[in-house]
Amino acid sequence: MELTHFNEQGRAKMVDVSDKEVTSRTAVAHTMVKMAPETLSRIKEGIIGKGDVLAVASVAGVMAAKKTSDWIPMCHPLPLTGIDIQFADNGNDELYIEGTVKTTGKTGVEMEALTAVSAAALTVYDMCKALQKDMIIGPTMLKSKTGGKSGDYQRES
Repeated sequence: MELTHFNEQGRAKMVDVSDKEVTSRTAVAHTMVKMAPETLSRIKEGIIGKGDVLAVASVAGVMAAKKTSDWIPMCHPLPLTGIDIQFADNGNDELYIEGTVKTTGKTGVEMEALTAVSAAALTVYDMCKALQKDMIIGPTMLKSKTGGKSGDYQRES
């Protein structure tokens, strides 16, 4: 597999996507925040002093996806057509965060989906750190992607 983010001098460059086809593209990313059962319970009950943790984390994920190219140097700015952040838990001590990002364009939205779930997880941490500082974020991963020249991808369980 050839790395495309380097020029002839070995320096970083943004890949030229001018000749690529416009296709519908979707990426789904996942991360997890491990915390004390009491912390997760308080999040679910909505009794965290800073407000509705999941609502704020969802907005943070959407905002981060839209700004991905501002802080990942070689990402193309993309017109995103959809962003959805979902939360689930194991009923004990793990909060699962899944982000789905969509566009119609010449390059994929994998980085936007990964950025969305990362920002959502960091927001959960920020809003709950007064209760618990030893929360663990991750692993963070791409679950699937569709569209584009490289085709579809589905992470194996």
